[in-house]
Amino acid sequence: MRVTLSGLTAQVVALLACGLVPTVAFAQARPPAPVEAEAVVRHDVAPRHSVVGTVRAARTAVLSSESQGRIVKLSTREGDAVAKGQAVAKLRTTGIEIDVRTAKAELDLRNHELAELRNGARKEDVRQAQSRFDATESELEFARWDLESADRLKATGSVSEDEYRRIRLRLRAVEQLHRQAETALALLKAGPRKEKIAQAEARVATQKARIERLEDDLERRTIRAPFDGVVVRERVEIGEWVSTGDPVIEIASVGELEVRVGVVEDYIPRLRVGGKAIVTAGALPGREFAGQIHAIIPRGDERTRTFPVDVRVTAAPHPGADGGELRPGMFARVWLDVGEPASALLVPKDALVLGGPAPIVYVVTAGTEGAPSTARPVPVRTGAAVGALICVEGELAEGDLVVTRGNERIRPGQAIQVATPAPAPAPAPVRDPAPAPAPQTE
Repeated sequence: MRVTLSGLTAQVVALLACGLVPTVAFAQARPPAPVEAEAVVRHDVAPRHSVVGTVRAARTAVLSSESQGRIVKLSTREGDAVAKGQAVAKLRTTGIEIDVRTAKAELDLRNHELAELRNGARKEDVRQAQSRFDATESELEFARWDLESADRLKATGSVSEDEYRRIRLRLRAVEQLHRQAETALALLKAGPRKEKIAQAEARVATQKARIERLEDDLERRTIRAPFDGVVVRERVEIGEWVSTGDPVIEIASVGELEVRVGVVEDYIPRLRVGGKAIVTAGALPGREFAGQIHAIIPRGDERTRTFPVDVRVTAAPHPGADGGELRPGMFARVWLDVGEPASALLVPKDALVLGGPAPIVYVVTAGTEGAPSTARPVPVRTGAAVGALICVEGELAEGDLVVTRGNERIRPGQAIQVATPAPAPAPAPVRDPAPAPAPQTE
């Protein structure tokens, strides 16, 4: 039996060598290879232009000191995340804190003075003034009676001129005291003048403004983060003396990233602020990020004839399963829509077979008269990617089945068995395509 098989094998090899047995027939002698296939679809796709740039933080800030003093505290180090309003550094504030306490004590005094004026005289003060007024009134009545007696005695010569004069002067003095007591009583009953209250209020307002200035000076000695970000550089150490305007900490936002790219002048009229973009990074294969045109700088580079375009990464760059994430400083490629949508054929990305002079796809050719299907290689040129699909140009037609799984193992003309032909997938929206890897040709 072994001899027979060996002899048969030798005959087949000899026939192959002589060209009497076709290669396809030999391939079909093997069992059909199991594969999966999907249909070629047609959809309107906008043309894209790819440019390269560097990822950078959308916002960076070098935090400087607003006052001079000695650094006594650094709350963060390089690489630490900071939240908006978080204190990152502090200068010595002992002297200003003492000034603030002194100014607040002075404000309490001014407030008490104002309250005293607004409350007016106490009832006890009014009763005391009333008593003084009554006492002076009694003294005035007695002085008048004494003068009347002196007038009668002077007519008879019973009183000397000096004594008479002393009695009259005493009456005049009592009248003055009486008027003073009357005026004091009237003032207490009337209360303080509005002008006095206004003066006291002004003193209170002045003191409050002084406290606000001191507290502002105190706050300026604490350096705070203006937005959420990460400390990327420290400029000082604890104990250093800094002057007004000296840099202390440099932070960069991480939730907001952008890529500045140079776009040739031919494509600038086709772009608009708010237009969609896709950002990929060579350091993160398989990771894509949705972007949006944030700004188109109207002044170009005279040497390269390109215009700066800022693309803001709109999708939060959360770390992937491998911990990778988009970071400032990475080299990135940006895909921009630069034209109106046009009809194109799309195949699944898994249908592409790379490694040769050009990408190819295997088209399923149905067998006749019960023969198994075969795989026909078709060279293609790739274009823009739309989600899990990619635009191709070649000898394809809408509805053709292309092998998507198992295509790396089959050979041209090999018999295949399509396990589960899948229906055509729903195409992605034209103006909001899902991120895709870079195509083979631009």
